[in-house]
Amino acid sequence: MRSLMILLMTFLLVACGDDTSTTPEEAKPVAKDIRSEIVTYKSGGVLLRGYLVYDAAIKEKRPGVIVVHEWWGHNQYVRDRAHMLAELGYTAFALDMYGDGRLARHPKNAKKFMMKVLNNMREGERRFKAARDYLESHQTTLEDKTAAIGYCFGGGVVLHMARKGSDLKGVASFHGSLATKTPAKAGDINTKILVLHGADDPFVKPEHLDGFKTEMKEAGADMKFVSYPGAVHSFTRPDVDKIGEEFNLPLAYNEEADKKSWKELQGFLKRIFSQ
Repeated sequence: MRSLMILLMTFLLVACGDDTSTTPEEAKPVAKDIRSEIVTYKSGGVLLRGYLVYDAAIKEKRPGVIVVHEWWGHNQYVRDRAHMLAELGYTAFALDMYGDGRLARHPKNAKKFMMKVLNNMREGERRFKAARDYLESHQTTLEDKTAAIGYCFGGGVVLHMARKGSDLKGVASFHGSLATKTPAKAGDINTKILVLHGADDPFVKPEHLDGFKTEMKEAGADMKFVSYPGAVHSFTRPDVDKIGEEFNLPLAYNEEADKKSWKELQGFLKRIFSQ
């Protein structure tokens, strides 16, 4: 009788199907072979250290995404974001805006490094271009499909490149600085813009926010602005609470805003690269 019951159950599973079984597509996950390397390149005689990441399992050329670091410099966080982009199928390049991979561990040094770049943005633009040239010359990339994303200081950098008429497919700023001394005028902006902003970010004053939105409107920019309630500065960085406590800075991770903003970026990249 036991043998008969086993045979009957086997017949039913074969004939009717097993609801818990996986489809052929589910049973064959997409193979990934993520490769990364630290690379050196130059701008104006200054040695720069970047971080390139791509999926070697993808044989076709694919879009490239530049990642611009926070005011701390080229750290592990920006490399982690580059890896996340490579997992999505892009070639990512975390650039170096400070030179020689310079990294600050105290806000005073971070501000000093940042202001040196901001006070000489012509050189900053050249360093950005050097990184773009390196990325677009890589054997994995489509040189006519490049975007840039940035965090905090880096968000301000990619917005500056947009204001200067860059022909990037798009730029995305995460909790970036919005104020500028060189606002865009009508017709200046040639790239699509995504701004992902913490609604309670104390570093972005209301007048800066209003001024930015007015500037983008008058410039005729193709811009999407997303604000996350309850999110403050550096809301995408999981370890930032410790940094905020150490230096008494209003920084805090917001998991919901982090996930939503990354999903927003994914949709943005798909749109701009499909055109």
